[in-house]
Amino acid sequence: MSLPIETNPLIDKLPPHLKQFIKPQNYEEYTPINQAVWRYVMRKNIASLSKVAHTSYLNGLKKTGISIDKIPSMYGMNRILKEIGWAAVAVDGFIPPNAFMEFQAYNILVIASDIRQLENIEYTPAPDIIHEAAGHAPIIANPDYAEYLRRFGKIGCKAISSKRDYDMYDAVRTLSILKEAPNTKPSDITAAEQRVEELQNQKEDPSEMALIRNLHWWTVEYGLIGTVDDPKIYGAGLLSSIGESEWCMTDNVKKLPYSPEAAYQDFDITKPQPQLFVTPDFAYLCQVLEEFANTMALRKGGHRGLAKLIESENLGTIELSTGLQISGVFTRMIKNEDNEVIYFETEGPTALSFREKELTGHGIETHANGFRSPLGKLKGINLAIENMSPRDLKAYHFYDGEYIEFEFESGITVAGLNITGMRNIKGELILIQFKECTIKYKDEYLFKPEWGTFDLAVGKEIVSAFSGPADDYSFDLVTHNPDMNTIKRTYSSKEEELHSLYQAVKNVRHGENTKFSLEAVFAILKKDHSDDWLLPTEIYELVYDRDQKFADSILKHLRDITNKRPEIKHLVDSGVEIVKANSINDQITS
Repeated sequence: MSLPIETNPLIDKLPPHLKQFIKPQNYEEYTPINQAVWRYVMRKNIASLSKVAHTSYLNGLKKTGISIDKIPSMYGMNRILKEIGWAAVAVDGFIPPNAFMEFQAYNILVIASDIRQLENIEYTPAPDIIHEAAGHAPIIANPDYAEYLRRFGKIGCKAISSKRDYDMYDAVRTLSILKEAPNTKPSDITAAEQRVEELQNQKEDPSEMALIRNLHWWTVEYGLIGTVDDPKIYGAGLLSSIGESEWCMTDNVKKLPYSPEAAYQDFDITKPQPQLFVTPDFAYLCQVLEEFANTMALRKGGHRGLAKLIESENLGTIELSTGLQISGVFTRMIKNEDNEVIYFETEGPTALSFREKELTGHGIETHANGFRSPLGKLKGINLAIENMSPRDLKAYHFYDGEYIEFEFESGITVAGLNITGMRNIKGELILIQFKECTIKYKDEYLFKPEWGTFDLAVGKEIVSAFSGPADDYSFDLVTHNPDMNTIKRTYSSKEEELHSLYQAVKNVRHGENTKFSLEAVFAILKKDHSDDWLLPTEIYELVYDRDQKFADSILKHLRDITNKRPEIKHLVDSGVEIVKANSINDQITS
C-alpha cells in the first residue's frame, strides 16, 4: 500500500490544475536494489560533497530529515518540511515547465518519486528521487535560497512558451522515460536523442520560457556559489550526480560569473556541461531574476507581449491599463504606425478578470466563442475613457440606455446602444456593454449587430502579457494527458532472487533476522549474479574489519568484475574507498 502524505496546508491550497500532477509515492515498490542505489549515492555524496558543496547542503540534509541509509518517504519529508514553510509532492517524471515552476511559487517541492536504475547510478536525464530529494530539498533549508526558489516559481510560471518549447518538453520527457525503462531498444533511445537534438538545433528566437528555463538550469540545477576561483556546489543536478559533482570542479569545466546573460546560454541535458556559472551569494540570484523579469512581457506588455501570446497558440492573459484581464487563446492584433495595439481578438473560451478574480457574468460560458475589442484613446479627446469622471462621461454622451457613436484615434469606429458599464475598485470604467453594436476599421467590420451583445474592454494600452489564465478557476485545466508515462519495471525470477539477496544483506546490517548468511549470499552472487558489483561492495562493508579472509575474497571477486567491465571500475573503487575511510573515522572517534 502507498504511504500517505501528511496533510499540509500548502498542498491543500493547490488549485486543481496542479493537483492533477500529484501521484502516490508507492513506497513499497522500491526494491532492495533501489534502496542500495540510494545508499551508495548518498554515501558517495557525503564523502565527496563535504569538500565541494555549499555548507547549506549538509546542514539541510539534517533539517529536511533525509537519511543516508534509505529512500525518504513523502510522509516523513512533509512532516519536517512543514517546519520550514515548505511541502513536497510526488509526480511522474517530467511535468510541464510552467506547472513545475508554479509548484515552487506555492512553496512546494516537486519530487519525481521513481529512482534511477543501477546501470544509471552516476547520472540519468530523468528526474528521480535522488535528484529531487537529495539534490533540491537540502538547499531549501537556506532561507535566502528558498525565497529565490519561490520567487523564481512566481515569475517563471508566467513565462510565455513557444510551440517548440512544448515539443521539446514532450521529446525530453520521452527520452528520459526510455533511458530508464527496462529492455528499451537502443534504436528507440537513438531516435529519441535525435529528436531532442533536432529541436535543439532549430534556429529561432528563444521564447521567454526557453530563456528563464536556462536561468533555472544554470542556478537551481547546475549552479555554483562563491568565487570563480573557489566555487561551491548548490545546484541539484550537480549534488545528485556522483560523476559530474567531481568533474565540474576540474579545469575541464569553465567557471563564469553569473549574470542575466546566462539566460542566453543553452544547455544539453544529455551531456556534461562544459561551463558553469558562479553566483557570489544567494541574494544575488534574486537580483538577476528581477533584472530578467523586467524584460518579460509580464512587466512590459505592449505589442511584443501580445505577439508572443499569439505565437504560442496557447492560453494566455493580457492586462490592460485599467487592470482588466482578458484570458484566452489570442489569435489577432491590429497595430498603429507607432506599434501600439489598437485591437485584439481571442478564439474560443475566454474569461475576463480583475486582480486575478473572474468578473461575475464574464466567464467562458458568456464568452464561449472568443472576445474582441479596440483599445486606445478617443479621437479629438485628450482623455482615455478610463480616466473620465462621471461628469466627463456625461459630457461625451456615455449614458446608460442611450445610443452613442464614437471614434478611436486609430480610426476604429463604434456605434451602438450603451447598456451598462462595470468599474474597478478605483471607480474607473473597465467594461462597457453595448447592443445593436457596429465596429468598423477602414473597410472591415470587426463586429456586427447580429453577432449579439458587445463588451468593450476599456483600456488605452496593454501593460502585461503572460502565460496561463488570470484566474485559475476560469478554465478546466485538468487536462494533462501525456503521450507516455513512466514504464514500471517487472522482474524475472532471477531478478527477484537478487532482490532477496540485497534484502538479506540489509537485514544483517540492521541486526534483523535473515534466512541467508553473508557467506551464503556471496556464494549465490558469484554463481548466479556474477556481474553485480554493488551487493559485493555492501558485503565488503560489513566484513572489512571483522573477517580479513572473507574481505579479501570479495575484493578479488570485485577485481574480476572490473576486469570484465572496466567502465564501472571507478564506481567499485569509490565504494571500497568509502568503506575504508568510514572504518578509519570510526576508529578515530571511538
